[in-house]
Amino acid sequence: MRFVDAHIHLSDKEYAGSVDEIIAEAKQSNVAALVSNSVDLEACSANLRLSEKYPEIVYVALGVHPWNLQTITEDELEKTLRLIEEQRNNRAVVAIGETGLDIKHNEILEKQMNVFKRMLQMAEKLDLPVVVHSRGMTTRVIETLPSYSLKGVLLHWFSNPISALSEAVDKGYYITEGAPTAYSNGIREVVKKVPLANLLSETDGPVHFFRPPFEGKRTTPAFIPTVVKAIAEIKRLDVEDVADQIAQNFERFFRVKLN
Repeated sequence: MRFVDAHIHLSDKEYAGSVDEIIAEAKQSNVAALVSNSVDLEACSANLRLSEKYPEIVYVALGVHPWNLQTITEDELEKTLRLIEEQRNNRAVVAIGETGLDIKHNEILEKQMNVFKRMLQMAEKLDLPVVVHSRGMTTRVIETLPSYSLKGVLLHWFSNPISALSEAVDKGYYITEGAPTAYSNGIREVVKKVPLANLLSETDGPVHFFRPPFEGKRTTPAFIPTVVKAIAEIKRLDVEDVADQIAQNFERFFRVKLN
């Protein structure tokens, strides 16, 4: 079986000095590919270096996370957009991300919307799909996206509202879910409702999980087989068939061919 981690932050400082070990562990767990998402200019540059060092497994999404917009300057934003455009022919760059909106920083919603729209314009310009963060703002995000001609939309760690899920699926958007699939009733309900053809597996590492079977463990792509097994249980399908479909979804969405 082949597994994929469609959303991780491999350049995060928490992984510093451990990436060789994490990649080796991923391969031992049959994780064929991962997409390392960016949160700012520094992360974009670091992720590009990781894709060069591990070209057989690491792909990259370039963007600015809404959590980082409280401190980002206009100069840094412009440099990030220029860097993204300079990488337009880099085969390792498979998406714009992570970008989107977050209710936690509602006091800068106007700035969030401005940057989100600029990232969507870049995705449109470079013919790339987008990886979207939408915590507490899913309805607003889904209202914004149709204004752009996008190659694909991935709603990362979709949790609510369930009422928006059918609209997202109807529009052809993809959904990623990770470790909570094994223990969260809310996430399991999302997985149950999303067609397998629209579903991808993720970890969002290094975010921490404090519930079994992940309690006390460092979040890495080695979690993915457990996530896929949980998806198979929810869907009442064979785990090999689920793993194969998710790998195909990854190839289709990011337009890559897995080894």
